[in-house]
Amino acid sequence: MAIVTGATGGIGRWIALGLARAGYHTVLIGRDDARTKAAQAWIAQRVPQASTEPMRADLSLLAATRALGEQIAARHRKIAVLVNNAGIFDATRVVTAEGQERMLATNLLSPFVLTRALLPALLAGAPSRIVTVGSSTSDSARIDPDGLVLGARWTMVQAYGQSKLAAMMMTFAFARQLAGTGVTANVVHPGLVASGLVRTPGIIGFAWRCMAPFALSEEQGADTPLAAALAPEFANISGVYLKTRRVAPPNRQALDPVLVDRVWAATQRLADVA
Repeated sequence: MAIVTGATGGIGRWIALGLARAGYHTVLIGRDDARTKAAQAWIAQRVPQASTEPMRADLSLLAATRALGEQIAARHRKIAVLVNNAGIFDATRVVTAEGQERMLATNLLSPFVLTRALLPALLAGAPSRIVTVGSSTSDSARIDPDGLVLGARWTMVQAYGQSKLAAMMMTFAFARQLAGTGVTANVVHPGLVASGLVRTPGIIGFAWRCMAPFALSEEQGADTPLAAALAPEFANISGVYLKTRRVAPPNRQALDPVLVDRVWAATQRLADVA
């Protein structure tokens, strides 16, 4: 079976379609029941024999993410593919009801919590794959393990880039920990995709709308994540960064094991608060 977060739209819906088409029972995770069921119907129209399962969770909330992981683990003993696709881009700093910066919680803490909760089922389902949808913004990002929560220093570019770099580092850490188990963990940049990720008004929204005609379609953006999840050539490759189906050099900070361990410890502290 396979799991896709953020499966109700954007590239997530196309990733889920590809996994269902490949014959996987696919769990579709979204934060709205109506949209999740609509995604299920959309897949059924294209793959009538598809086996899908909609599940709702607000992945900006860690308690909800943890409960989701427990629910999935209770229903499914073996998992073959986990795609951590859900992500958010906030133009202003938003704090969740749990007191976390929303972009940090959604892009880093939530996939960390969910992956950790599903590790027993991924190990039981080996050979299995963890795919984290990253971003090229991580390429030039800077990270401070003692300052993942930016607070008054928050800017949208720094917050988004740092969250994606930290998510990459956590994926590489999982890959290192899981070496030899049959579970791989990789990060994928889907390319510049004309999706609904950036919905902000003003100059940012205007710039995004100007770039959209030159961007990949959502279906095209799902291609490399699906390759990481399904292609035979990636079956035994772990701890890498993929762009256009090729291994690409990541931010050098992601290759520093001491720094990765510090980011892991900081992420774990934040994740275990809620």
